[in-house]
Amino acid sequence: MKPETLPPLDVDALWRRCLHIVRQRRLGEPPQDGPALTWEASQGFALGDEWSAQAVELFTLVKPLLDRTSGSTPWVIGQLGQSLNGCIATRSGDANYINGAEVLLHLHRLRALSDAVVVGAATAGLDNPQLTTRRVEGDNPVRVVIDPALRLPASLRVFSDRAAPTLLVCDAEREAEAASRVGADQVLGVPRLTGPDGIVDVRALQAALAGRGLRVLFVEGGGVTVSHFMRQGCMDRLHLSVAAVVIGDGRPGLSLPQDLSMGDCARPASRVYRMGGDVLWDLDLRAATSSAGTASTST
Repeated sequence: MKPETLPPLDVDALWRRCLHIVRQRRLGEPPQDGPALTWEASQGFALGDEWSAQAVELFTLVKPLLDRTSGSTPWVIGQLGQSLNGCIATRSGDANYINGAEVLLHLHRLRALSDAVVVGAATAGLDNPQLTTRRVEGDNPVRVVIDPALRLPASLRVFSDRAAPTLLVCDAEREAEAASRVGADQVLGVPRLTGPDGIVDVRALQAALAGRGLRVLFVEGGGVTVSHFMRQGCMDRLHLSVAAVVIGDGRPGLSLPQDLSMGDCARPASRVYRMGGDVLWDLDLRAATSSAGTASTST
């Protein structure tokens, strides 16, 4: 008799393993081998041959997050959902239903695999998001809202629902004012958070979050915040989801320094994934070259 062939391990089995890896990292424990999933310090995690094609695809997409350890330097993944013509919302700020259910599920997975999910004040004010992992199994990340001007109301869900730890990030000089609005436990004051131009110093923010053990950051939006991270060289990975929709005179996504020629433009190493009717570009910004084939510093 032939030995019985076991069915391949599926996405659900892989996801449970992913959550275990992340919980180890958050507890400060070193990565460990597991069933059909091995760890090498030089290569990170690797799958065995027992997994389904769908599980392998998911692993390839999330492996960069799994490979972070508790002692790693701060690492950032960002995401934008946009139209065919590069808009992330209508001019009024409506961004609902640009991408479909598969991309939304992916966003919740990224939250579950990250230490903190970061949004800017404009996104928090317009969308009033929950920033939780309610669509997937997994622990909620710390919710980080960047609001140097303290223009957001305390009634927003991230400040009032207590569904997950939340940090309102402002300049240290306004920490007491912020605490009076949302509670001291929900405020992170960062010295010299913004410069004279009002632009957030992303490195100062990263250092403050790393001081609280938050090293793997998921910058969920919006376009201005993602652009700040990229302009300051603090974005390692970008997931750009493109939907088959055209938004007339909408809000643009990325805003980056001008390139004078195509030879100066960055070409990140990339993979493409189909997610329902959307296309997700997985862009490795640390492996970008210019169109001329040389290493690029535009990110």
